[in-house]
Amino acid sequence: MATAEYKVTGMTCGHCENHVREEVEKIDGVSDISVSHKTGQLFVTSDSDLQDSDVVAAVDEAGYEAVRA
Repeated sequence: MATAEYKVTGMTCGHCENHVREEVEKIDGVSDISVSHKTGQLFVTSDSDLQDSDVVAAVDEAGYEAVRA
């Protein structure tokens, strides 16, 4: 298992967190997600190798921007 941290911009509330969580959960191998609009942090734990581009694309699909921290 590996956990990656991302900085997400544009989130302002819990609803935003849910949008990000729902999209990132769709990525194969993701086992845990922690996201906070207050800190702008997203932690993604995966059972397999996780591609940063997949996480960034999922966050983009939710309507926000992410970069690996």
